Amino acid sequence: MTALFALATSLLWGLADFGGGVLTRRLPALTVVVVSQAVAAVVLGVLVIATGGWSEADGRLWFAVAAGAVGPVVILSFYKALALGPMGVVSPLGSLGVAVPVSIGLAVGERPGLLQGAGVAVAVAGIVMAGGPQLRGAPVQRQAVLLTLFAAFGFGAVMSLIAEASTTVTGLFLSLFVQRVVSVALGGAALYVSVLRGARALPEEGGAAVVAAALPALTFVGLADVAANGSYAIAAQHGPVTVAAVLASLYPVVTALAARGILGERLRGVQAAGAGLALLGTVLLATG
Repeated sequence: MTALFALATSLLWGLADFGGGVLTRRLPALTVVVVSQAVAAVVLGVLVIATGGWSEADGRLWFAVAAGAVGPVVILSFYKALALGPMGVVSPLGSLGVAVPVSIGLAVGERPGLLQGAGVAVAVAGIVMAGGPQLRGAPVQRQAVLLTLFAAFGFGAVMSLIAEASTTVTGLFLSLFVQRVVSVALGGAALYVSVLRGARALPEEGGAAVVAAALPALTFVGLADVAANGSYAIAAQHGPVTVAAVLASLYPVVTALAARGILGERLRGVQAAGAGLALLGTVLLATG
């Protein structure tokens, strides 16, 4: 069950990142984040009411609040790092956040077997390579590296926090709802401040009509992201966190393959090799 839900997480996160990346070519990045998360919050609110999730409220919800507070800061840091570039360095470095939940798993006494240990090492190497790291070319600004490492730590922290936020399915709906409400509130405040400082919340051409036309895609991105959080929480609760975290972090491979299949982007040799290593690591983890 752990492997199945963790792989579902990587698929959903990979598609959400791909969709978000495509949308930010037409819409301001912060607008994409706020609108997509707001849609997810509405859907989750309906699920909480329908399933009676409010009855599951307890002290664990503070983990969801923390995850919601960390999320917008992390995403904005990552987007800023991508803007500073080069993306071929920033993107794979961002996936190093897997080290956070893996370290927590080891700290609480998890000890992967020999095959699983090898699978972790192979899969992590594949994840980084799948991002297409640029070993030569444009220099990397120190600020870009620091922002990326901060974002990577934040991504890993969100994974760990949401896994601790609930122990039941209905409680998970409530936790994800609280997380999204906090994220939308903070993201909306950041968007408001950015507009006051002269930034645009809507694209220059088309304005609100462009956002309305993109609403189905924004909905998909928001729901895919929240579903990924949910499936990861289930994976981490039913098996070793060290395994769940690595398998869930295969999303850069999914993003790269989606770009190849939908946009016709050609995979570099290092990306193809990384995808192969990631799959090999997956097999080792699943069989170990």
